[in-house]
Amino acid sequence: MTEDKNFDDIAHKFVKNIYGSGKGEIRQAVIWHDIEQMLQCFPPDQPLHILDAGGGVAPISQPLAARGHRVTLCDLSSQMLELARQEIEQQDLLAQYQLVHSSVQSIGEHLASPPDVILFHAVLEWVAAPEQVLKDLLSHLRPGGVASVMFYNQTGLLFKNLVCGNLTHVEQGMPHRKRFKLQPPKGLQPDSVYQWMQDSGISLKGKTGVRTFHDYMRDTNIGDFTFEQVLALEQQLCRQEPFVSLGRYIHVWGQHNASSHQDENKDNR
Repeated sequence: MTEDKNFDDIAHKFVKNIYGSGKGEIRQAVIWHDIEQMLQCFPPDQPLHILDAGGGVAPISQPLAARGHRVTLCDLSSQMLELARQEIEQQDLLAQYQLVHSSVQSIGEHLASPPDVILFHAVLEWVAAPEQVLKDLLSHLRPGGVASVMFYNQTGLLFKNLVCGNLTHVEQGMPHRKRFKLQPPKGLQPDSVYQWMQDSGISLKGKTGVRTFHDYMRDTNIGDFTFEQVLALEQQLCRQEPFVSLGRYIHVWGQHNASSHQDENKDNR
């Protein structure tokens, strides 16, 4: 990508097709299991400051706000932020939120204190310089804080094209088809994202494949299954290989190594 993606022109379509679908329901369910694990890194009942970076309509941070946590939500799209404001207000959670019309790169200008948790979901694949954006964002995390990153998986994109028989497209390097506006132009290599997080002082704690087989099913309208079965099996398989690496998205989370941060500060004195 040559520039970061702004969803102003298709915000309503994005919300309907991504969040209001079976795909969105699976995503929400498997990630929320990880969120529960992440919260165990903090003392019970401790109010947290959560940065929902490029958070769209805040599907993950809203349940966290409902538990009493304070959320800073930023998005590059003013339309997406307005849709978020409407949903948050309907849930009577507006008092828990600071809404910021800002790129992820500029969010530091709006943070009064380092966040305890950073949520960065399905944004990395839409920015022009993903490594730099991720590292800059994670630099705002407080020592001991937790980072939650979900990204579009290049391995999953390759596998999808292979099982669909799009071999010529694969041989051509899988150039982005512009008619698929909601599909990121390119995925990210999992090992690269893991390394960028570790370079930022994050000790990785968990990896989850998001939709490890659902998107590869030839026809989700026929067959001997229910959606409840799909969801249950996705939950069962999503944290074991090879299914993690086959997820259309991968959710990876980890905790900031406070001691390495302190050692770095000593070195810079």
